[in-house]
Amino acid sequence: MDASATEDVAGRLFLAVGRLSRSLRQAGTPGPGHGSISALATLVAHGPMRLGDLAVKEGVAAATMSRIVATLVEAGYARREPDPIDRRAWLATATEDGERMLSGVRSTRVHELNKRIDRLPIELQKDLAAGLVSLEALLADED
Repeated sequence: MDASATEDVAGRLFLAVGRLSRSLRQAGTPGPGHGSISALATLVAHGPMRLGDLAVKEGVAAATMSRIVATLVEAGYARREPDPIDRRAWLATATEDGERMLSGVRSTRVHELNKRIDRLPIELQKDLAAGLVSLEALLADED
């Protein structure tokens, strides 16, 4: 594939993923925004994290992550606890309420996405399934 075709695929993929994500958020139940959901999902998957480490993992500035975590703490979805290694620092941790909320949001959005996939012709469903390997590979170096 030449550079022009690669750029076209990258641009189309970027727009499609962003639009699909936004559409699924809007179709779901009201609740925390994408940044909060993503940060909470990272805490659930990786356990307690320092704010700076969480910000790096999420690809946002520390100040942005500080606001996100403050919102999660205020809602009862996360808590702050002292870092046992450095008592001057603190760790963000998902609460049980946060895990339940995240599970519900995922369930709602996955259900909505599943309905949309079911409406696709079978050949496009197969193409989508085959393309997941490539999408997952794009994320493999981030984990």
